[in-house]
Amino acid sequence: MDARAAGGQGASLTAPITICLHGPESTGKSTIAPRLAAHFGAHWVPEYGRTWSEANGTDFDMPALLEIARVQDAMAAEARALDGSHLVLDTDPLMTAVWADMLFGHRDRWFDAWSATADFYLLFDIDLPWIADGTRMFGDAGSRRRFLDLSRRELERRGMRWAWVRGAGEARFGNALAAIEGAGLA
Repeated sequence: MDARAAGGQGASLTAPITICLHGPESTGKSTIAPRLAAHFGAHWVPEYGRTWSEANGTDFDMPALLEIARVQDAMAAEARALDGSHLVLDTDPLMTAVWADMLFGHRDRWFDAWSATADFYLLFDIDLPWIADGTRMFGDAGSRRRFLDLSRRELERRGMRWAWVRGAGEARFGNALAAIEGAGLA
């Protein structure tokens, strides 16, 4: 986990909040998360699932997904405890629950009991080309659409505050900022 992202050059957020990036793989979350953190002078927590996959491969089972979710959650809790600052999460256990749904059609009960959700979610659309990188799995159009639909349904099922992020390049980052501002958080 990074400490506080450098920069802090943009607008400030309101009371300390947690923003989580959510959605299918290859949609720009890991590129935009540290930029948002830098823009708002927030702490940033990267995606542990990628680290796990690079070390262990992508032959997931439910215990692996639970380990990924629990470590991700612990990383976020550690960042929250640093100094009460804003937090940008590359992902959280809600996304790992969606991975379980994609891979197995069900999830462990731990996921539904988990409650340390973010204050606001940015749902990244599949309007960018899918890029294989050795850890990504769902590149065909049908799987990407299903992954996106499951991601949206998870946010809706939980009653989370969220907004879409669409567009390419700088427009995508600008749209993420606009969604945060539009929610009254900056």
